[in-house]
Amino acid sequence: MAEMTGMDPTRAILGTFAQAFIDGEWQTNINHLEANVEIDKRELNLVGHNWVQFKIGAKRGTGTISGYKVSSKMIQRDFGKFDIISKLDDPEAYGFERVRLIRCMPDRVQLANWTAGEEVTEETAFTFEDYELLDPIEI
Repeated sequence: MAEMTGMDPTRAILGTFAQAFIDGEWQTNINHLEANVEIDKRELNLVGHNWVQFKIGAKRGTGTISGYKVSSKMIQRDFGKFDIISKLDDPEAYGFERVRLIRCMPDRVQLANWTAGEEVTEETAFTFEDYELLDPIEI
C-alpha cells in the first residue's frame, strides 16, 4: 500500500517571528498586521453569453496594524502617508515573505485609549494605494 505524503506540519508558518517596518523602522511593539486588497468587479452582460462576465475595476487596499503603545509616533504622523513592510518569517518555513504596502494613510488617529492596571494598546486602521511583493515564499 502506497504511503500518502501530505504537508510537513513544521512548514506551517507561525506569526511569532513576523516583523513590521514603518518607513524602514522596525516596530518591535507590533503584534498584529493585516492588509487586504479588494477589487471593484464590473459586471458585463455580453451578447452570446448567458453568464455574467467580469472586468476588474479599481482596487482598494485596507489594513490594520496594532500592538502595545510605546511612543507617540502614530499621533505625530497625524494623517501623513507612510510605507509599511510586512515580513512573515518562521525558521522552519520554506523561506520568508516580504510585502511593501505603499502610501499608507491612517483612517483615524487614536489619541487616548487606556484603562488603569492594563497594558495600553494602539490600533490603527489604514488604507494603502499600492503594494509590492518583495520576497515571495517559493517551494
